[in-house]
Amino acid sequence: MGKVSATPAALALLAEIVAEHGPVLFHQSGGCCDGSSPMCYALGDLMIGPHDVLLGEIGGMPFYIAARQYEAWQHTDLVIDAISGRGGMFSLDNGRERRFLTRSQLCAPPADGAAG
Repeated sequence: MGKVSATPAALALLAEIVAEHGPVLFHQSGGCCDGSSPMCYALGDLMIGPHDVLLGEIGGMPFYIAARQYEAWQHTDLVIDAISGRGGMFSLDNGRERRFLTRSQLCAPPADGAAG
């Protein structure tokens, strides 16, 4: 498993959004307004900067996180789910009565190669 994966419910919601809007990207929000919701944008609607880290893909769509936030979460695997509720104000899941939610699980840091 990579640093980010998605549940079947999240992949179903993503497929619905992609069917309507075309390719999208995700950016893990760390802002005050949307808490820590994963934000979903049409490709080209959010400029990815040099301080954004590509964690991987879900449903074939790229998933980014800010470098400072990645530093704090680097030993965490993110699992994107979909639940009932409203999405982030600027996220494409808003207004669908379902929203993306980031769940996390602590992962072991990479082995340093030392034999035990």
